[in-house]
Amino acid sequence: MRIFDPSALRPLLLLAAVALAPALGPTLAFAFDGTPDTSARSPATGKPRTVDEIVRLGTQALRSGETAKGIDSLRYAADQGHAGAQWKLGRMYAEGEGVERNDIKAFEYFSQIANMHADDNPAAPEARFVADAFVALGAYYLVGIPNSKVRRDATRARDMFAYAASYFGDPDAQYNLARLYIDGDGVNRDPRFAARWLGLAAHKGQYQAQAALGGLLFKGDEGIPRQAARGLMWLTLARDGAAGPDDKWVVDLYDDAFTNASSDERAMALVYLEQYMKADR
Repeated sequence: MRIFDPSALRPLLLLAAVALAPALGPTLAFAFDGTPDTSARSPATGKPRTVDEIVRLGTQALRSGETAKGIDSLRYAADQGHAGAQWKLGRMYAEGEGVERNDIKAFEYFSQIANMHADDNPAAPEARFVADAFVALGAYYLVGIPNSKVRRDATRARDMFAYAASYFGDPDAQYNLARLYIDGDGVNRDPRFAARWLGLAAHKGQYQAQAALGGLLFKGDEGIPRQAARGLMWLTLARDGAAGPDDKWVVDLYDDAFTNASSDERAMALVYLEQYMKADR
């Protein structure tokens, strides 16, 4: 069930793209200078390659260190509405991968995906790119982009997360949406509503959701009775999934819960964990 009509969201994204146009310079349609691009034609037949083939060539070029060639191929595919190419370019600019980091360009690529593919079938191969684009846009709206028209807007961030969470069932979106309701950021704080979204994401293996859900259950919260053993189970799973330097909070949350858990709660958490692992297999 959709939380809102995507047709109501699309004008917002289009307005944002228009507002950003002066900062973005020439549109992607003018990425090529009009000269023949051999990568766009098959050397065997001379016929134009399909967009999917061009994306594969662009990806291969990036892997081999031919950054400029790879970006040109991806831009061409992005101009044709290829969600994967748009997503890859957005990620490259968002993370400064092979290009200078540029959040404005990243936002514009993610907006293209949201505008063109919001109604795509959630089971379609490109759905993961579309869902991730909505999550990325939500993250940008949470903080805003300095020196741009993109201002912090928690309500719009919630809309982005909610759409990807409900229509595409994306676990990262579900976690981010729940986080808003845990923190009361742009919405009325509602731990019970947050726990429902966290549960959906946690069962899909989203370790941040597992950690947040475990924390809620271990301590209890408004409308959530304390379930220390089950909370410790989720925290154990989250700790095992945490790997990056930004995940210290997950490990700290687990350590704190384990230290404060009774021996019975620790033992019961292991029972729950074994049951969960068997059911998951």
